[in-house]
Amino acid sequence: MTAALPVAAPRLRAARRAKTAALLALAVVSLLLALIGPLIAPHTIDTPVTAPFASPGDGAVLGGDQLGRDVLSRVLHGGALLIMGALLVAITVTLTATVLGCIAVLRPALGRVLERSADMAILLPPLLGIMLIALAWPGGGRWAVIAAAIALGTPYAVRVVAAAASPLATAGYVEAALARGESTLYVALREILPNLRATVLTLFGLRFVEAVYVISMAGFLQIGPQPPASDWSLMVRENASGILLNPWAVIAPSIAIALLAITVNLVTVSLAPDTAKAATRR
Repeated sequence: MTAALPVAAPRLRAARRAKTAALLALAVVSLLLALIGPLIAPHTIDTPVTAPFASPGDGAVLGGDQLGRDVLSRVLHGGALLIMGALLVAITVTLTATVLGCIAVLRPALGRVLERSADMAILLPPLLGIMLIALAWPGGGRWAVIAAAIALGTPYAVRVVAAAASPLATAGYVEAALARGESTLYVALREILPNLRATVLTLFGLRFVEAVYVISMAGFLQIGPQPPASDWSLMVRENASGILLNPWAVIAPSIAIALLAITVNLVTVSLAPDTAKAATRR
């Protein structure tokens, strides 16, 4: 029984690597389709090609929307802005939270301020926060939603990084660096951050998925992009009234949002253990 364990372990690792590679490939394909979709779309986003809410046919593979525009073309056009917005939110939140979280464990006073800010951000319902920031933002629109997602996501992310970095603040190599007179920023980025790669990677993936949902939810509430823009969440809201006539007008963008979020989340979870192992080899 024990002799089989050394043989089974490499097989399990190989199976996990194969699963991660498959998920990564699916995520890359999803992202590429969303980014290059406008180049391969058969029609423009505002050209009626069939009757309103027409069923799938020769002129429109997925049928028509409420104005008779090609659903497939609008789906292929609708992902680029969502992905770019989610990436901007995820990158900004992750970088800011990583730096502040690492510094917070070395400066307890700053840590307490950030902890109180995170408490207030967590207590504020996300939907209410998005609406308040979007209404206060001049002109509203997509940039207001992105700003709301960054403002609401950063305090909680800082708390996550600080919690992961807290045990490292008392490590011998960190105390030695502080005793040498190294700056707080140097110690945070040089001594603590390399051991948080798994946490940072997971945080980035979760922030990206959350940003996808936040931006999509804002589109449902008419806070984000406005017609005639082609956006997956906007398509769901615009075509909900005709779901019984052409369900693909709602199903297709909904599947696109779910596929993007799920694949990125699964890839992040799959890569995190490998990153954690690499982080321990300093």
